[in-house]
Amino acid sequence: MSISESTGYPSENDAISQLPDARVISAKPGWRFIDFREIWQYRDLFYFLIWRDIKSRYAQSVLGISWAVIQPVFFTVVFTFVFGKWAKVSSDGAPYVMFSYLALVPWVYFGTALTDTTGSLIKNSNLLTKVYFPRLIIPMTSALAKLVDFFIAFTVVAILMVWYQVIPTVWVVATPLLILMMFLAAGGLGTWLTALGVQYRDIPYAMPFGVQLLMMVSPVIYPASIIPAEFRLLYALNPMVGVIEGFRAAYLGTNPMPWDLIAISLATSIAIAASGIVYFRRLERFFADVV
Repeated sequence: MSISESTGYPSENDAISQLPDARVISAKPGWRFIDFREIWQYRDLFYFLIWRDIKSRYAQSVLGISWAVIQPVFFTVVFTFVFGKWAKVSSDGAPYVMFSYLALVPWVYFGTALTDTTGSLIKNSNLLTKVYFPRLIIPMTSALAKLVDFFIAFTVVAILMVWYQVIPTVWVVATPLLILMMFLAAGGLGTWLTALGVQYRDIPYAMPFGVQLLMMVSPVIYPASIIPAEFRLLYALNPMVGVIEGFRAAYLGTNPMPWDLIAISLATSIAIAASGIVYFRRLERFFADVV
């Protein structure tokens, strides 16, 4: 035990180390990835934050979980009349209602999860400054909680398939892969932006505009088949291209499964998620000071 020269008493760190079950938390420099063991130790907080996000959306709500369906259904109706009936946008031979809805369900998840994840650190600023826990839990819970809305909205696909007498292809088995890509894209990009948003507060304010721009360059209203062949693989660098076209091919069967688009979009999603996590971990020791 060392003795402080100024006071004649044991130094602060030595005093803390003598406490029972004491744990000294210090910033870890350098580039780091996910510490799965630490997140597992805080799994109760992880589950609580997910449940809190889900409950806060539906508590004291008249329509309850119907809100998860209202947004994609509303946009499907509008897009069907404007782009399907009037503008005569191609749907690759599928009913435009199903063509549009199968794109809007993953897109609505991506847009809402990205927006929520981007503002998650600022929203939980009080928690950040009062207690220690793995900061990565916060954006992860925002992206995971939105999956509940996705699964609720996706049940309408079964109703539309019965109504339009559409038989899905065998590639519906790829649905978990498409959902994983969608989650990695939204969560990874959101992790990047929430780390930046702590220092640059206009980033969360710009998100609605940014999401609208991203929708214009994603095959939500139109099919990816209208993209010239020489730009097809470049277009797939947008991770939602492989997701949306994959859902349409698996459930409508109007086109072969676009494995080339899916492979590129999957690689992009993984790259975005991995780099976002590393960047987030690099800056997390400063969050409590600037939030």
